[in-house]
This record gives sequence, C-alpha cells and structure tokens, in this order.
Amino acid sequence: MSDQASVSSADKPVLAGNMDTSLLKIIALVCMIFDHVGVAYFPDTMEFRIIGRMALPLYAWCLVVGSEYTHNAFKYALRLFVIGVISQPLNMMALDNPWSELNILFLLCLGVLAIAAIRKKWYFSEFWGPALCFFAVLIFNVDYGWKGLAFILLLYAVRKSKGGIAAAYLSFAAVWGMTSYMVTQIFGVPLTFLNGNLFSPILQIFFRLQSMVWLSLPLILIQTHSRLRMPHWLGYGLYPMHLAGLIAAGLIAGIPLATFIARLGMW
Repeated sequence: MSDQASVSSADKPVLAGNMDTSLLKIIALVCMIFDHVGVAYFPDTMEFRIIGRMALPLYAWCLVVGSEYTHNAFKYALRLFVIGVISQPLNMMALDNPWSELNILFLLCLGVLAIAAIRKKWYFSEFWGPALCFFAVLIFNVDYGWKGLAFILLLYAVRKSKGGIAAAYLSFAAVWGMTSYMVTQIFGVPLTFLNGNLFSPILQIFFRLQSMVWLSLPLILIQTHSRLRMPHWLGYGLYPMHLAGLIAAGLIAGIPLATFIARLGMW
C-alpha cells in the first residue's frame, strides 16, 4: 500500500514501473479477496489461490512507490502498524490464524522502515536498519516472512529499471515457488505444454503455485492512466473491511458466531 493514493502526473517520474498505484491497490485487494475466500471457504479450489499470488507483489510495488514519495516514512509505517493491529483479530477470525502469525500489514510496515533506513543513512542505518527488520520478521513470524521482505527491498533496489523489475519478479517467483506444488491444470484444462518439450524445465519452475506471482508483472511494467484517487483511510481500511466481510459471509452461510470467536483463543 502506498502512502499516496496515486502519484500525481505533475511529479517527475523517476521509477520505471507503473505509477498508477490506486488502480494497482484495487487489483491487489481483489486478488487478496479471492485468495482469502479460497483459504476460508474453498480450500480445494486452487484457482482462488493462483489469483491470490498476485496480491503481495502489487502491494510491494505500491509500497516502493509510496516510500519514494512519502514526506514522513515513520508516519507511513505507523499507519500500517496501527491498521495491522486492528486487523489481527479479524485475520484470526476470518482465516483461522493464531496470534503468533502476524498479517501482511506488519510486513509492509517493516518494509517501509527498512527502505527508510536505506534512504536516510543514519549512522550506517542502510546496513543495520534492514538487518533489524529481517530479525523482526523472523522473530514475530510475519506473513510471507523473510522472502516477502527481501522481495520488497529487491524491488526498491531495481525500481528505476524495467529490466531490473522483471528480473526481480522472476527471481522471486523461482525461489518462492521452489517448495510449492506444480500447477497442472487451471479450471479443469490440463497444462500439457509443461511437459515433453525443450522449454519444459523452465516452464515447470514458473508454474508452481507460489511461483505464479509473475502473473502480476505486466501490471507493474505497463503504465496505466486510470486517474483513480484513493483516500489514505480507504487504502488502509479496505484490508480489515474485507476480513470483516469474510466473517459476515460465514455468518450468513450459517457458521456460528461462536466458531469465529473461538479462533481468538488459538495460539
């Protein structure tokens, strides 16, 4: 999530990727909703999870853009932290996660702080700042873990090069998908091109579930001009709102409220 709803066209474009962050955040939210609906109610439908792989990279890029243009990185990080705290009980209730698994907003908060440390260079903070953020990610078991934080910082490092952004995406896809299972069909259609040809070994790397973050790459490389403007409160507030919506959907479907409340006691 970026600190600005979208970068004004009056601002000098210094980044190589798509600056239309309001549109990207909306797409990321929709992808995340698909992912969480799959987790909560359709765990055997892999297509929901495939769509959901696009969310983190889009949020990560919006964060890079926001970090480049924000006037107060600590205020930006504080907003993410506060909304993360508010969202944590809803995350537990909607997705059956324990207290010990912190939601994505804590990862984004640490990403902002790590980038701020690199930019400010306070007493060599470009070295110890990111190191402390990686330590926090591991100690507090933040969603997406060290790989998610590494991806954010890698995107920041290559933010002024389209080729660099593409390389960062594909590298992250290969590493993240290494231990996940192969996607052999989508909507019942077998992916026969994954076998029996010269490119099969490469294709199989990028058609593992977690590897399919590359689906969002065109959205980052191609400039869009939607002129959407998302208020700051809405950009942050949509995350807990969608979790509340998942809980409401479960209640409407007949899941007892006690089931959701009981999840708050899990550790």
